[in-house]
Amino acid sequence: MGSKNKLKRFKENETFPNVFQPTREILVENKFSLKGQWCDEFFKNNHPLVLELGCGKGEYTVGLAERDPNKNYIGIDIKGARFWRGAKTAQENKLSNVAFIRAQIELIEGLFEANEVDEIWITFPDPQIKYKRSKHRLTNPIFLNFYKHILKADGVIHLKTDSEYMHGYTLGLLQGLGHEIQYANHDVYNQEGSPEVVTGIETFYEKTYLDEGKAITYLRFKIH
Repeated sequence: MGSKNKLKRFKENETFPNVFQPTREILVENKFSLKGQWCDEFFKNNHPLVLELGCGKGEYTVGLAERDPNKNYIGIDIKGARFWRGAKTAQENKLSNVAFIRAQIELIEGLFEANEVDEIWITFPDPQIKYKRSKHRLTNPIFLNFYKHILKADGVIHLKTDSEYMHGYTLGLLQGLGHEIQYANHDVYNQEGSPEVVTGIETFYEKTYLDEGKAITYLRFKIH
């Protein structure tokens, strides 16, 4: 993407009422005004709150929101030029149950209050295979503790990925830490009984992975 296109998207994001771009300082200092107030102040309802972390173009966030208007969905990514597409689609389609946040996932506790979130989706994250990058892996124990803090007691996490490494790493970690694995599947498109919410939405990159013959894996779990 050219720099002119990026700048155009950044500018347009600033005009979208469903896009929030708090500074790092605001989140670190715990001064974000919507923290603990998302459903009351922005969505104006008491519906369950669902996050997509590393949402990319926002296709999954928008797809989930279209399928279930009785839940509120927020996509989070540090790259605003990417989720511009999702934010714009949500505006064009008048989806009032969608928002996007430009922020780093490690600052998530500055965005949401304890027990504020009902579900988390992690879709096609970078597996960060090299050891020195493992601290950025979105299912490592540090991140799991972040999620535990903001999730309700019965909150659920979904991991959908084309990376067998990420799937195996997370599965082993969850088993080792004694967390509750509700569902695990190594190839959701070629095994019967796969949850429809997993196979019913395909992102642009997911279609590419499938065309390449890659298996798409899925985990659903709770943190205890």
